[in-house]
This record gives sequence, structure tokens and C-alpha cells, in this order.
Amino acid sequence: MGAGLSLTKTQGQPEAHGSEKTMAAQLQRLHVVVVHLLLLDYLSGVHSMPDPRQREALIQLEVSMQTGGQMVLTDAEQQLDSLLFKMKQREMQGAAFPPAMHFFKARQLIRNSPIFSLLQKMPKGGALHVHDFSVVDVEWLVKNVTYRPHCYMCFTKDQSIRFIFSSQWPKPLPICSSWFLLEDLRAKTTNTTELDNSIMGNLTLFTDQDPETAYPSQDVVWDVFEQSFLALMGLVTYAPVFRDYYHQSLAQFYMDNVMYLELRALLPEVYELDGSTHDRAWTLKTYEEVTREFTAEHPDFYGAKIIFTIHRGVNVSTMTGVVEEAMKLQRNFPDIMAGFDLVGREDRGKPLWYFRDALSIPVERGVTLPFFFHAGETDREGTEVDQNLLDALLFNTSRIGHGFALTRHPVAKELSQKRGVAIEVCPISNQVMMLVNDMRNHPAAALMSENHPLVISSDDPAMFGASGLSYDFYEAFVGFGGLRSNLGSLKQLAINSIRYSSLTPKQQEKVLAMWQIRWNKFVSENAF
Repeated sequence: MGAGLSLTKTQGQPEAHGSEKTMAAQLQRLHVVVVHLLLLDYLSGVHSMPDPRQREALIQLEVSMQTGGQMVLTDAEQQLDSLLFKMKQREMQGAAFPPAMHFFKARQLIRNSPIFSLLQKMPKGGALHVHDFSVVDVEWLVKNVTYRPHCYMCFTKDQSIRFIFSSQWPKPLPICSSWFLLEDLRAKTTNTTELDNSIMGNLTLFTDQDPETAYPSQDVVWDVFEQSFLALMGLVTYAPVFRDYYHQSLAQFYMDNVMYLELRALLPEVYELDGSTHDRAWTLKTYEEVTREFTAEHPDFYGAKIIFTIHRGVNVSTMTGVVEEAMKLQRNFPDIMAGFDLVGREDRGKPLWYFRDALSIPVERGVTLPFFFHAGETDREGTEVDQNLLDALLFNTSRIGHGFALTRHPVAKELSQKRGVAIEVCPISNQVMMLVNDMRNHPAAALMSENHPLVISSDDPAMFGASGLSYDFYEAFVGFGGLRSNLGSLKQLAINSIRYSSLTPKQQEKVLAMWQIRWNKFVSENAF
């Protein structure tokens, strides 16, 4: 859809089909019964003991309103749902409850959970909010990429690291003057494992230390996060590594039973060993080629699309030029490019409204450039940045990235509900970046209770010591949903990830058919 200043409906809710329509009709009848019972009680003026029928009807009405509450489960699905319920009961009665803990402390507990094992097997549809250089496990980067020839590393003045591949000794940089050829450095090091572990520590936020001590504030954790990205850039933007890294990214999601990916990508200049560079068109074309290769190797993986991103710290002139280029790339690569977004910390970056002239260019020219704006990834209520949610909707965003602040914006919440603008919820990211401590208190718990359009994604899994989608699905299912969320909730979330994707309706139907086959197999293999 085109981007423009409008409050008209731009994207509908996923259409109900078959049993879903039947369930919707049942829900409507149930609602009428509840209202009728309450009205009779009110008109009678008798304040006696509440009618158990009223209570049960209200409980069932609330359950039916949650994400997946209108799902009609088959016998096999009901059997699996019963098993899941018992698993969740045991999990919630345990001495340590993972969703109530910081993910870095909870990760091993989650790995040992039978619910997590089941979620790993579950076909999860698509991952719609993931960033380009934070997908692949850092161990693969260190053990594979940094052992390649011509890899140089330097230590920066702010205690970070940088990398470059070069056929000649690299020139000094303002932030680090001395480069080391890693091959030579490892030859002189008595303990290469310690060196490798040290490098890994610079490429991820995950730590075995107490996370509250390591990251005492949002400013600290964001600074380390951004330094880790800068450290990764020199490794991943080397042309041979770039192809391998993206292929490995697809593989990691595929191994976690994800069948479609929408990747937010900076489309940086990719460089060769001699220092020559490639432009954004080359980078996007490479994404398209590798995606095609991977889907040929794995026919049950549908594919991927790229959401072109730019850092929100740029000026208006730069943003104008980037939007112009985005329109051109959208025209030239319609099969791989999904749209456009701004990235970077919202609290430090410029708000969407600051770029209103640049972001209005597509609609003024009658050009389709879908937007997928990050918005509401903040707890600073009432600030200029806090208005990004409303501005994202004014610019007809297709989805909202994070939307953590949505429950504090009733107008934005109602608009996104009515227009079917899904919230891309990234539980672990929100916790690690210090927006929420206990997952049970995440705003998305309220959104799930009323079936607000949303999808679950993982944002920057490698940065957080996670992978794929299963960890985030666990936090949503066990933490947000509590005992009330069930197999229908999981099924609806997987369907949402396809229905709210940038795929065409025809493509969505094809992916849903592929997913349904895998879902039926998953249920039959785990129900008994």
C-alpha cells in the first residue's frame, strides 16, 4: 500500500474462514445470552447471589475473546492442548518461573522445558521482525568467519573491536590505530579458546554475569548493543561472508521450523578483498539470489523479503535521498523488497514527524512504498517520540514494530485494531533492552487477551543468546498467556504471521496451505 497521511482503512483483518465463521456466530450468540442474563438481573432489582450461569458465560466470553479463542480444535488438537495445559501447570508451579526472570538467567531453564521442546517442533509460520546482522549465532561467526584468511581486527578506544578483510595491511582509523592479522594473533596466543570467547563477548549482549549489574540502565545496554553492531559490520559486509551469513540466517530459521522471513536490512555497501564496494542494488540482488538458492534446496521453505532500513539519526536531506532510492529499489526488485522502515533507538533518534516531508514523497507521486515502522519501543510517555505510534498510523504503516507503548495510546490502539495493523511483538528484546522485567507484565499480555492483531518475532536473536522464534514463542505462550492461552493461541499466532505478512493474498493462501500440512503432521506426532 502507498504511504500517506490518512486515517482510512488500509489493510483488513485476516478474513475468517469455515469453522472460524461458525465460531464467530457462536460467540455473538453467547454475547447476547450474557447481556440478556445481566439485563434480567438488573431489571429485577434483586441483589441475590450471582447466578453461576452468568459467571460461566462471562468466563467463556472472555476466553473466546483472546488470541485463538475462536479456534475450533480437532480431536487431535484437543488432545495436544490437554498435554500442553498439564505441562504449563507444572511449569507455573515450579520454584523458578522463567518468564518472571531475565532471559539471560532463564535461558537454560527454558531449554530444559518440555514446552520449549514442543515449540521448537511447531511450525511457526513467518518471522516478520528480524534485523539483518543479528540473526546468526556468534559462535558461527567467530569459528567460521574470523578464521578465514586476510581477517584483521583492532581494539577501539571505547573497548570494542572492529574487523576488516583486506589484501593489504589496513590503514589506521581514528578509533583504533593498530590492526592485527587474526591468523598471526592466534599463532602467538597460548589460549585461542579464551581469545575466541573474548571476541564472542563483543558480538553479543548475552552474559553469564548478573545482567542487572552488567547493564544498569537503558543507556548502557543500548550503547553496548550499538557497539556490537558496529563490530559485526566489518565481518558481515565482506562479500563472500555476506552471502554465507545470509544463507546461514535462513538456515537457522528453517531449523527452528520457520518457513518465511521478512528481514529488516540496512543494505550497506558490501566490499571485496581489494577494497572495492558494491551498491545497494547489488546487495538487494544478492539477497534475492541467495533466497532463490535456499528455497531450491529447501522446497518447504517459502522464501524471504527485505524491508530496507535507514538509521533514524540521519538528517532530512539524507532521508529524502534514501526514500527516493527506496522507491527505485521497490520498482526494480518487487519480488524481494517488501518496503521501508527507520531503525535505531527511538528515544535518541528523531521522531517520524520530523521526516514527514520525506516520508510523504511516495504518496505525492502516486508510488507504492509500503512502510513497516518501528514505533512505541519506549517507556517515555508523553515525549515527542511517544507520538510515533499515531504518526506511523497516519503514514499508513503496514505493521508496527514493537508497539510496546500501544496500551497507553487508546486512539492508536483502536485504529490499529480496526485497520488490521498488526503489532510485531518481540518479548525477549523488550526485556533485554529494559522496557519490562517480568514477562507477565508485558503490555502484549493485554493485547493477546483481546485478540489485538499481533505477531511474535525475535528482533535480534543472536544479540540476546537466542535463535529462531521458539524462545520468544515460549515467553509469549507461557508468560503473556498464562494458563488461559492454549493451542488455539499458538495456532492463531502462526496464522497471523502469514496473514499479516507482506505477501500477496494469493501467496498467503499458498503458504497457509504449506503450513497447514506441517501443522497437521506436528499435531499427529505429538498429540498422543
